[in-house]
Amino acid sequence: MPRKTLASASLLLISSLVAQVSAHGYVEHVTLGDTKHTGYLPYVDPYMSPTPQRIIRKVPWNGPVQNVSLIDIQCNGYTAGGIPTEPAPLVGTIAAGQEAKLKWTSWPDNHKGPVITYMARVPDDQDIRKWSPGRDDAVWFKIHEVGKTADNKWGAVELLTEAKGVSTVKIPSTLKAGQYLIRHEILALHFAFAYPGVQIYPSCIQVKVTGGGDDFPSSEYLVSFPGAYKHDTPGIVYDLYSETGGYSIPGPAVWTPGA
Repeated sequence: MPRKTLASASLLLISSLVAQVSAHGYVEHVTLGDTKHTGYLPYVDPYMSPTPQRIIRKVPWNGPVQNVSLIDIQCNGYTAGGIPTEPAPLVGTIAAGQEAKLKWTSWPDNHKGPVITYMARVPDDQDIRKWSPGRDDAVWFKIHEVGKTADNKWGAVELLTEAKGVSTVKIPSTLKAGQYLIRHEILALHFAFAYPGVQIYPSCIQVKVTGGGDDFPSSEYLVSFPGAYKHDTPGIVYDLYSETGGYSIPGPAVWTPGA
């Protein structure tokens, strides 16, 4: 191949890779109460020595999970032999009733869809830095969701953009204290007219919840990942361009203390 042609091909490949990197997103930092933590940075952290210590579990890149039957859907990690995403080395602290502010990288205009947040409580005899839910463990409960508003604004992109890329989630004020995983995700629906088309972008943050009370959701609010979403679940399959009515956010109802 002539040198000029080879150079042009190389530039085209680099441009394509850059476009892919900028095409999606992930949580780049999280503020728990008044304390800001840098998230796991998949294009920086693996190349640093020593490896930065984070409270957000590793994500392999800025792309999605699309197969809802994989355990990858828990925390967006590549797995081997069905092993969940590797725990992170650090744990953040947030008081019940405080807000967690999750800052996303730049989000594409066409990646419209809901923003959803779950939590899972770590058993008292376990350490979150060594613990992950099994694929059939119904331990996740939903504390927050933003779908499509009456004036056709979506949690992502419009409302997220208005908030300068920050999704704000309040920890239930009387939630039982302990260690928790916060599972925060965006579902991008631009290809969701058929399965597998939905693009799921989850991140898992390790926290210790302090204060609070004795409230904890009953079994009807608890789901597993995988399991909570099926290939035919309304909201997982959705034609963004032809369906002009409401949108059913997948998963269980949002749990509130006392429910």
